[in-house]
Amino acid sequence: MKKPSFMTIALEEARAAAARGEVPVGCAIVCNGEVVARAGNRTIADKDPTAHAELLAIRQAAASLASERLTDCDLYVTLEPCAMCVGAMLHARIARLIYGAADPKTGACGSVVDLFAERRQNHHAEVTAGVLAEECGSMLSAFFAARRSRKGNDAED
Repeated sequence: MKKPSFMTIALEEARAAAARGEVPVGCAIVCNGEVVARAGNRTIADKDPTAHAELLAIRQAAASLASERLTDCDLYVTLEPCAMCVGAMLHARIARLIYGAADPKTGACGSVVDLFAERRQNHHAEVTAGVLAEECGSMLSAFFAARRSRKGNDAED
């Protein structure tokens, strides 16, 4: 049996988030070829606007590795991170960020702003965009289309 790619693991977390009614974003953090953390969005369940998949996974990875510095870690996420999540990655010293779909509304890795490219930052991660972008993006599109459809039907009740 073929070992799943790390982005596939992030997609599994996104599907689980969608099943909970959360925006389907998933994340996996890998250190030396091993998954040390994985999470999906929990903002609604936790009633916490900071409970993005990336932040939850960073917290798990830091606990798992007993370090606030994740310098040897790669972070895989299904959606381009927002400024809050990029800020956490900068502070954690994530080595590499790999993301799926671009986020033209809040993406902080080039879509709206590019915080990793800011020269004045003391850390810069290597960024790879577009990994399984179609699959990541279609999951998000389907989620929001269903949400809009439900809202339209609710208005008629």
